[in-house]
Amino acid sequence: MRIKCIILDDEPMARQGLEDHIDEVDFLELIGSFKNAMEANEFLAENTADLIFLDIKMPKISGIEFLESLTNPPKVIFTTAFREYAVEGFELEAVDYLVKPIAFNRFLKAVNKVRQLLNSTNEHEDKNSDWFFIKDGQTLTRIKKKDVLFVESLKDYVFIHTLEKRHMALLSLKQVEELLEGLNFMRVHRSYLVSLDSVEAMDGNLLCIGQHRIPVSKSSREEVYQKLVKGKLWKRG
Repeated sequence: MRIKCIILDDEPMARQGLEDHIDEVDFLELIGSFKNAMEANEFLAENTADLIFLDIKMPKISGIEFLESLTNPPKVIFTTAFREYAVEGFELEAVDYLVKPIAFNRFLKAVNKVRQLLNSTNEHEDKNSDWFFIKDGQTLTRIKKKDVLFVESLKDYVFIHTLEKRHMALLSLKQVEELLEGLNFMRVHRSYLVSLDSVEAMDGNLLCIGQHRIPVSKSSREEVYQKLVKGKLWKRG
């Protein structure tokens, strides 16, 4: 992913140094560079940034005061010549704190932290979404997670069976399993991932979902049985 960033620093040479560093990193995109808080505030009112390189000691309003004024601030890397602000900066959950003059290797370490944090956040949001997209040929198809009955693996592809149809996608079964993590899905066979909520019957080593019969591996049979029944088996006492 490209990380959209802005710079807020009242020193022209400091801004130029950061701009040069940003230009060297292919996953960073500079969308604004500002010499005072009001300019940056106006820009953020109309635009979204993922990251701000924020000087602390500035006239009229400090970087810390500016950050505290933002309702939904981006990730922050503080840049300053004054080490004594470090503790206060980290209390505001800054990703990192760079002391001027900023060496490129130290800059790269800081922005890599940001990339890791943003990637983790995006992955978490994906897993908590109610739906996902797959590419089926040239078509992007949205699938609701609750509609997935089971997923079948065949070499480099998976077939995602839903209430309406079967979708083919160039994915691994493990990728789909991770995408559906936290829902009531189980790998019942090396080639099958099943929504246990959709199972209508268990017939020996087969699970019945509508007209489909899905095999259960011998090693998984007892666990599948326990998860399906969950103490709800009615039988004559």
